[in-house]
Amino acid sequence: MDVDGGHDVEFSQGTQRFLDWFCALPGATFHKDISIVDLRDGNAGRGIVATADIPADTTLFTIPRQSILCTATSPLTTLLPSLFASPNPNADGSSNDGSEVTTQDPWTTLILILIYEHLRGPLSPWAPYLSILPTAFNTPMFWGPSDLAELQASALVAKIGQADADAMIRTNILSVIQARQDVFFPPTTSAYTGAAKPSDEQLLQLAHRVGSAIMAYAFDLEKDEDEEEDDSDEEDEGEDGWKEDTKTGFKGMMGMVPMADMLNADAEFNAHINHGEATLVATSLRPIKAGDEVLNYYGPLSSGELLRRYGYVTEKHTRYDVVELPWVLVQESINKRFKVSLNKEEDWAWVNKVFKEMVEEEGDAEVEDSFVLERASEEPDAEGRLTGEVVFTALPQELEAQVKAYLKAVKKWNGGKGLAAEALADKDTRKEIYLDSVVSALRDRESQYATTLEDDQELLATLDGRPSGRREMAVWVRRGEKKLLREGQAWVERKLAELKGKADDGRRGGGGGGDGPSAKRQRN
Repeated sequence: MDVDGGHDVEFSQGTQRFLDWFCALPGATFHKDISIVDLRDGNAGRGIVATADIPADTTLFTIPRQSILCTATSPLTTLLPSLFASPNPNADGSSNDGSEVTTQDPWTTLILILIYEHLRGPLSPWAPYLSILPTAFNTPMFWGPSDLAELQASALVAKIGQADADAMIRTNILSVIQARQDVFFPPTTSAYTGAAKPSDEQLLQLAHRVGSAIMAYAFDLEKDEDEEEDDSDEEDEGEDGWKEDTKTGFKGMMGMVPMADMLNADAEFNAHINHGEATLVATSLRPIKAGDEVLNYYGPLSSGELLRRYGYVTEKHTRYDVVELPWVLVQESINKRFKVSLNKEEDWAWVNKVFKEMVEEEGDAEVEDSFVLERASEEPDAEGRLTGEVVFTALPQELEAQVKAYLKAVKKWNGGKGLAAEALADKDTRKEIYLDSVVSALRDRESQYATTLEDDQELLATLDGRPSGRREMAVWVRRGEKKLLREGQAWVERKLAELKGKADDGRRGGGGGGDGPSAKRQRN
């Protein structure tokens, strides 16, 4: 995640200052057999490595909650109380007590907190910690047009949102700083006293940097109401038992947690951070050999999502790769089957109108624009190891349901009379149309990429270890999506062959995608 360079001596001195600061915190502990090391050669910034064999269930370090940088500990909450309180607004948007009604959320308030502490410079109590956070990131948010172009047709491109991020920062961050310069640039307690203050453009870049640090490192400090206090209780784990530590979907209080964010992460890991009332405790899940890196868990993230949030990819996360199949491709494929019967624009306009009405009547808010394809994969076991096969086993249930609704609308056209209605009267024919349309859409989706899967395989064949350059990581992501598209095509073609084979034998029925994983399935 950290792509900072800099002199090795300065890097190691910064690490030591942070470690000394952390160990001096009341209630903090740091195991004698672990060390913070320089992993920049592996494009991993800092990391924690075992210096001797460590048994399972060993406390690696303890973090007092008072050291966490968040709304509960920041002095900014008392200096700008209206930003952190949520008074009940009246119908006109005003509050009952006359104070401003905040438009901030946990994301923007934490950005403001980090900017405030950064502007305090060495006067900030968290200065040794803030000084070792990266000043540059490899996440696509900071990529140029030529780098982003390497992602080709990946849905990741639309999720980056540089323009939206700029607008949010100008509205919710810069406006607050400009309005309250007495707080952010006080005459006696600011690092910028007597010096030139940052320009708006410099503050914008600082906000982007801080936001990326939050994306990569911030922890959710509040448990779900139904979550058990004991995170290690095996009865609470099950298939989806592992909780990712870092999040970007902010619901509760978010915070920057010194030392916890020194841990790098992978899909297979050997440590876990337990959240207690007064402390956060990092514990080894299994024996860790001397020289091995201590790894945390960021959740079952695809290569694309791992790159978007953290700026790197790993081989072990490829099992969680996903690819989006736009509905319009499936719809167009179905329409081709009936272009003889429905050959006017008004015919398809009528079908679409009826289709949308049917979807709404069935309780869905709206027609799905796209569907997520993924493999069946087990979660890590209780020791953080990956087990089981990783295979493509089914299409999303929502996709089959939406195709069924669309075919019903086609069947109703012209009062349920004509060739289209006749063809759709047979169950096996409807199943065949569904599968044939999906496999055609999958081929069309793959053709949207500028290179083939074989081209990408050849480009990555010379890699020694995991990719670190932007172009290599982009190729890695798009290759993973194409592999999944190929696996999906092969699975659907097998189902088609089975269906046609049964028809040849005079038997009805066949495979579909109804028992597969939901496209909306949320892993914890």
